[in-house]
Amino acid sequence: MPLDYTFGGESGEVIDKALILVDLQVDFMPGGALAVAYADEVIAIANRVSKHYKVVVATQDWHPADHQSFASQHADHGPGELIDLHGLPQVLWPDHCVQGSPGAAFVEELDMSPVCAVFRKGMSPEVDSYSGFHDNGHRRSTGLAGYLRELGIQEVVVMGVATDYCVKFTVLDALKEGFGVELLLAGCRGVELEDGDVERAVEEMRVAGATVRDETLLS
Repeated sequence: MPLDYTFGGESGEVIDKALILVDLQVDFMPGGALAVAYADEVIAIANRVSKHYKVVVATQDWHPADHQSFASQHADHGPGELIDLHGLPQVLWPDHCVQGSPGAAFVEELDMSPVCAVFRKGMSPEVDSYSGFHDNGHRRSTGLAGYLRELGIQEVVVMGVATDYCVKFTVLDALKEGFGVELLLAGCRGVELEDGDVERAVEEMRVAGATVRDETLLS
């Protein structure tokens, strides 16, 4: 079930779509535990465009302290290494977005007033969850797809961090769930563990059926 984050007030809604804000959390900002370069630049974009959407939801990484995607849980491996984790490929990350920690909180500058609901992910220690819809093994749903369908949403716009991981998998799962998907590229920033990762991720989303928009077009 989603967390109710409705604060009330005028939303200024003009677009009959849902805006999905992916992981705009302290640990992904510059200086955070898993910093994404220039991720702080997307906060102003999120604040500017969110008031134009009928529905705004946010995803939130919410890991237990012993999550097995953390390199700290594997004595013989370090951050950035790829391992097999219970049958799934897994990049190992620095400890980040631990439940209840300051790093797991949404960025203070993010205007949460338009957000209807928050969907937490990555809570099972044995499987990571990049997508806002399902864990990486598609073993468990977050409930986001059902929530959007109940509201009559047929199209979603996705922005946030990181382009080559959580944004990409949220977009791909949204397409698999039958939603029309638009990637707001101006509102995304990537990890880029290897050169070209972001470019390859954007092309993968485009080939899968997402519309990629380079500008926000909204003020």
